[in-house]
Order: sequence, then C-alpha cells, then structure tokens
Amino acid sequence: MSAPASPRQKDVPRTMRELRESQLGRRSARPKPQENVLRQGLRLERIPDPSTVVLFGATGDLAHRKVFPALYQLWRTHLLPHEFVVVAIGRRPYDDETFRAEIRDSLGQYSRSLPLDEEAWASFSEHICYQRLDFADPGGFDSLSERLDALDGERGTRGNRLFYLATQPSQFAEIVAQLGRAGLDHERHDGGWRRVVIEKPFGHDLDSARRLNREVGKVFRESQVYRIDHYLGKETVRNLLVFRFGNGIFEPLWNRRYVDHVQITVAESIGIETRGAFYEETGASRDVLQNHLLQLVSLIAMEPPATFEADALRDEKVKVLRAIGTRRPDPATEVVRGQYGPGWVAATEVSGYRQEAGVDPGSETETFVAARLTIDDWRWSGVPFYIRTGKRLPKRATEIAIQFREVPHHLFRDEAVDPEPNLLAIHIQPDEGIMLRFGAKVPGLGMAIRPVTMDFTYGSAFSVDSPDAYETLILDALQGDASLFTRADEVEEAWSIIDPIVQAWAHEPGPPFPNYAAGTWGPVAADELLTREGRRWRRI
Repeated sequence: MSAPASPRQKDVPRTMRELRESQLGRRSARPKPQENVLRQGLRLERIPDPSTVVLFGATGDLAHRKVFPALYQLWRTHLLPHEFVVVAIGRRPYDDETFRAEIRDSLGQYSRSLPLDEEAWASFSEHICYQRLDFADPGGFDSLSERLDALDGERGTRGNRLFYLATQPSQFAEIVAQLGRAGLDHERHDGGWRRVVIEKPFGHDLDSARRLNREVGKVFRESQVYRIDHYLGKETVRNLLVFRFGNGIFEPLWNRRYVDHVQITVAESIGIETRGAFYEETGASRDVLQNHLLQLVSLIAMEPPATFEADALRDEKVKVLRAIGTRRPDPATEVVRGQYGPGWVAATEVSGYRQEAGVDPGSETETFVAARLTIDDWRWSGVPFYIRTGKRLPKRATEIAIQFREVPHHLFRDEAVDPEPNLLAIHIQPDEGIMLRFGAKVPGLGMAIRPVTMDFTYGSAFSVDSPDAYETLILDALQGDASLFTRADEVEEAWSIIDPIVQAWAHEPGPPFPNYAAGTWGPVAADELLTREGRRWRRI
C-alpha cells in the first residue's frame, strides 16, 4: 500500500501549467514551454491577475529591445495569465496586424530565446493590439478608455491595468495628466487595480524630479507608482539581499570594524552609439551615477529591513542616501570627471566623444565619473566608498568589491609575500557570480603564501536560465510587488547628492577634455583619488 501524499505533494502543482490551470479552471491553448518555468529567480508566488498592459511609446527602441521581448518570454514560459492583453500606444498609422509584424521582426532580433518559438509567438500575438494616439489629444484618451472597457468584457481582464511609460521623459507628466483627466487612474470598487510604470530618468535634476513627483502624485497614489531602474532587476543585484541577510557568516563582518573600503564599478566598452543628443543633456553623472551606482551603494550599505516588504526595504535604502547627503562629496577634491578621446577598444580603433554624431565638437559633457563617498552612520563611518562609471573603457563589467582590513598582526612578515587582505567581489555583469579571495600556503617546503579564490558563478551552479531584468520587473509590477522599484523620496534624495556636483561643474572651468583615451580605465585623476589614500582601483 502506498504512503498517503503529503500536503505538499497533494496540494501544490508540480508544473506552472498545472498551477495556472488550477487558478483559471481550464486548459490553455499555449504550447508547452521548452524550459523549466519554476525559476527561483522570479520569486513566483502566484500567476499575476488577469490584466491589460497599456504600453506608451510602443513603437520606440526601448519597447522593441526590452519590453516586448520580456513580455513574450513571460508568455512562452507560462508566467502570464491567459486573460492578458497588451495595448500598444503610438502615433504611427498602424493597425493590429502591421504592428504585430513589426514586433515579430524585433523578437527575431532581440529575444533571448532564439530561434523564435513560432507556436508561442502565434498565441502571444493574438493578445497584442494597437491604438494610435496623440499624447496631447484628450479625445484620444477618451477613445482609449472606451477600448479598454471593451477589452475587459471581451478578454476578461477585470479592469486591471498597468500603464507603462516607455516614452521620452519630457512626455511623462503629460501622459499621466491625460490618464487622470480620462479617469483611467480610478481603481474600481470591485477590485480592478491601476498602476503606472515610469522609466528612468525620473527628472533631470532635483527640482524637475520634485515637479514630476508632484504631477504624478496628483493622479496616482504612491502605492500605484513603479519607478523602474532595470539594474535592480538583475539577478546578482537581487541576490545581494539573499547574500547579506540569508547567510549568517557575512553580515557580522559587514561594517567599519572589518571593511577597509568598498569599490563599485559600472564600466561600458561601447560609446554613446546613436544617443549623442540625449547624452549631451545627461552625461555620466545623470545617466548612471544618480541611479544605478547610488542604488548599488544603498543595497550594499543598508541596514537589515524588518520585513522583506517594499516599504521596509525602501526605508532602509533611503536612510543610506540621507547618510551620504549629510556629508556630500566635495566636487573639487572627491569627484573626478572625464571625457574619452580617440583610442582602441578590443583591437578596434574608435573615435573620441567629440567626434560622435550629435555631439558638440567643443562639448564639456562628461563620459566618466569617479567619486569618493562617505556614509555618516554607525555602521560605515570612516569607510570610503569609491564609485566609478564610464564609456569606452576596456571592457563591459559591473562589479562590487568589498575590501576587508588587513590582519591586525602580520605573523608571516618574514615570508617573501605577505598575505593580501581578503576581498569579496560581486560580479553583476556580464559573468554573474561571487568571488572570495583569501591567502593559502603554497604546497612544499617553507611558508610561501599566495592569494587564492573561491568562485561561485550562476552559469555553472544552476541549470536554470536566469530571467532578464525586465522580465522580473514587469512581472513584479503585475503582481503589485514594489520592492525593486524606487520611491519618490528615494529619487529626490539621490538627486540631492548629484545636484551640487553638477552645479559646481557648471560654474567652474572643466579639465582639458578629452582626458582619457578610449580603451583605458579613465583619467589619471581617478587613480589619484585612491592612491593618495594608499589604495588602488581593483583590476577587473
């Protein structure tokens, strides 16, 4: 006689297909996915509610490169409900079939699962429709409201709507205001929710971020607003929380007593590509420093949250930014800016920034920023955080390096090589993983010591495919989980750190640009930022 099934065996579906069927009560016509969909990286607790994603800027580059490939991947792996619709909003004179054909071409280029699963695409495409709309036309939003109501009845989406703003930042306030005027922000008494996802950059400076927060706040409650920073959706960034707070051996060392300093690098080997006009207005400080880098700093330095809930997590991140704000970096001595000139990257000769299309030949825009930050709190007082980002650096890499203090007593000082301080390196891209360096005795006579490493890599440790950041973030938004999205006060605190730097640069003569060659690790002054304190940048 066989043993009775355990509650887990009996009640919990073993496949995502069974889970969806148990919730929806019927089978789907979607084809069986070709990969394991029970991916731990997605923290999936339930299939999202039936819903409509209203994608503004659907004909733009971001929608084609990131948003639609993410939605397609979620669909083909059975992570979206059957009652699901994408309403693509654009100004071009498309109909549904014309737009679907364009998305099909984009997926053939940008999907991370190639070749394209034609059966999955055929079923997914039936859930895409196109709506031509001029953002300045109130009548267009009234027509959109009518169509969404009709889709609720036809597709069973229950009034749940996610408005995704993948447009130019200058259009955010206008779109939000029109959504409010048309009543599209109103959540229904029977449970239909409304949420808005807003892409970065959120504001151009502190004043514009505050104005945008006010304009959005006139229409949507803060709990309905999801400000997206795709870096927070990366697998290794999210693993920081597990690494720190899910392991008992590291958190006791995560403080000024054991850590000498922290280095965070966001390096790109590419130039500005076709974004010359955009980059001229932003530069590295607004493009990466204000959001990606400060987000990584806050995750590394934050205190343990009371619970793993959105507001508890974001409360602790805001505290870090405020602690930086009490002693902002001095633009003259603790911040370095640079601009790349001609050089060689990966054995290819490339032009300088001022020779790029759309760039002023005498541009003073920075393509590189390095800074020394201090966090004025009990945990990190006296521990410098060195951060840097740049274009046309030798390689594409994002890394967080925790440099621990030297041992208090050099017991092996008579040896030719004394042990190097311990180092913990967290690789965020492209080779996601974690490395711990420590000293070990070389086999043989004597006491020769050599640094060795213990390496963990996602690719070799897990047999499942890691989701793209946009897959994770879109799914979280559909589920109402705001943990990986930034809050209004968090955005403003970050700008309050960056604004004084940018303003100081505007009133002072800049360094002679270009001041670093493409293919190098930035200007000499960035190295001096560390060497004057007896440290050096880690070789990545």
